[in-house]
Amino acid sequence: MRFRPCIDLHQGKVKQIVGSSLRDDSNAALVTNFVADRPASYFADMYRCDGLVGGHVILLGPGNDDAAVSALRAHPGGLQVGGGMTPDNAVGWLAKGAAKVIVTSYVFQNGALSSERLRRLVDAAGAERLVLDLSCRRRNGDYVVVIDRWQTFTDVILGPRVFAELAMSCSEFLIHAVDVEGKQAGVDGDLVRAMAAWSPVPATYAGGVRSLADISRIEELGQGRVDVTVGSALDIFGGSLSYRELVNFDRQRRPT
Repeated sequence: MRFRPCIDLHQGKVKQIVGSSLRDDSNAALVTNFVADRPASYFADMYRCDGLVGGHVILLGPGNDDAAVSALRAHPGGLQVGGGMTPDNAVGWLAKGAAKVIVTSYVFQNGALSSERLRRLVDAAGAERLVLDLSCRRRNGDYVVVIDRWQTFTDVILGPRVFAELAMSCSEFLIHAVDVEGKQAGVDGDLVRAMAAWSPVPATYAGGVRSLADISRIEELGQGRVDVTVGSALDIFGGSLSYRELVNFDRQRRPT
């Protein structure tokens, strides 16, 4: 299990936002937990110095390209980038220093997974440099993938068959437990268990982490196979969970 750091960008600034409050309607109430007074490159350089790899730079809407590029330059090959990725821009982001691109809504069309769109992405970026975001919400006892800033339910219900099929087109999965994301209300243990049981490739869990006890719970429930990313809970983003302790946690689990 590894700690994956994050840099969430909104209107060019590093922020921590309750993702489910981010709407296409500009008049909707946006719940912001933290706004940094330092640029994205500062956090990326810190991650580089601390030996953290596989972190995520997420573009939450327009106006974030310059900040994202500055982060990738500060930690070349050490960060993944997501937010509006398509076959047309994926190669460009890889050329700018992204280790991989994270894809969400593009691979769906009218709420259904599009095998043609997924093929185009694989052809453009290569499966080995593609991360599929399968962020989900619970509905009728199932975990259903949500897209369009987590506003739209798709027809994809997570299960072993879905993971096995999609793993042939990517090298990793990133999954936010949307119902608890950004709320520091505890992790979704059932989802962590499912990720460990179903995913044949590396998978990263996000959502609800508030303490080192939650990190240990993810490691236990995920059998050490599920990585974790943490945002609002970290002290570097205004929370109380020690970033330094998570760096030490990660160092103890790095391959020798």
